[in-house]
Amino acid sequence: MTDVLVYADSMRAPELRHEVPLAVPDPFLYLEHGRERHAVLVSFEIDRVEALGIDVKTHPLEEFGYDELLAQGMTRDEAEREIALRACQRFGVASAAVPPTFPVELADFLRSSGVEVRPDRELFEGRRRVKNEFELAGIRRAQRGCEAAMATACELLRRAEASDGTLTVDGETLTCERLKLVVEGVFGEHGLSAEEFVVSHGAQTAIGHEMGSGPIAPNEPIVFDLFPRDRASGCYADMTRTFVVGTPADELVRYQRLCREALDRSLAAIRPGVAGSEVHRLVCDFFHEHGFPTQLSKQPGEVLLEGFYHGLGHGVGLEVHEKPALGRGPGELVAGDVVAVEPGLYRQEFGGCRLEDLVLVTEDGPENLTDYPYDLAP
Repeated sequence: MTDVLVYADSMRAPELRHEVPLAVPDPFLYLEHGRERHAVLVSFEIDRVEALGIDVKTHPLEEFGYDELLAQGMTRDEAEREIALRACQRFGVASAAVPPTFPVELADFLRSSGVEVRPDRELFEGRRRVKNEFELAGIRRAQRGCEAAMATACELLRRAEASDGTLTVDGETLTCERLKLVVEGVFGEHGLSAEEFVVSHGAQTAIGHEMGSGPIAPNEPIVFDLFPRDRASGCYADMTRTFVVGTPADELVRYQRLCREALDRSLAAIRPGVAGSEVHRLVCDFFHEHGFPTQLSKQPGEVLLEGFYHGLGHGVGLEVHEKPALGRGPGELVAGDVVAVEPGLYRQEFGGCRLEDLVLVTEDGPENLTDYPYDLAP
């Protein structure tokens, strides 16, 4: 069995949050040797970790001579490096796998003291594939909050009126910024946070992760791509819908119809053991049959900006983009994966349509965690 070391804070390091499902803002050491799991951290965090009821043995820094090290004139960082070494020596860790983000400074110190550390991205990404109970509950909460935010934004869209080429609500111009404030308010009510998310309009909707800005016009596409984080679990949701206030162009109506069918076809294909690339391929083939370029039909080296120019989807959990990939890379789906499935069609200077659902892969097939209409009308 591979020994494991992680040194980070659990608010930013998904590898650590997966093992200790609690927001701890200061870096601490997590260690696995055989079947034993240990956390070495400041004393005032120990009760919080123990309250989780997980099989991690907690140890205060003082247990490894923290006070004495500081009294010798060491800085806090120097003392914590020494404590990490002492913990490895006490628990018998001579060689360990670490995440690719493991601090270089600490890695060099441990290596110079006889402890081998080696980054193993595949190991740590694989450990997070199957969501635990804390993570899945958080993802479900985040998804419900996403849907509530989308519904509140759509109420504003339904109240909008055309005025001099823009939309107004209660006499004020309707902008992406105003819609984002509404969405952020609902996120807060549901215990979610988001540094960024997409509310774009018109030609902006054809530009990947363009977050969106400015006044919204009648009859143009409006894309909401929401990916908030549940504060309690640190886990994300991810969903996208496309709307029009007024009369959508025939081109956009066609985009929406094809994206909806592509999404349905994708969901029918998702199950454990299926390669993510195969689900991506079936959508690319479908769009190509209808005259759109895709990642699989373009020439090598060609930069694709229209049609279906991105992958079909990605894993979602403690990161908004994580394994597995529904794209051109290798890898099969496993029961316990949560994946965002997001077919889209776009044309530069016009805009686009994207629909995205969040899906749990189970032994019996897909469970769609998203419950929201797909219509262009808000």
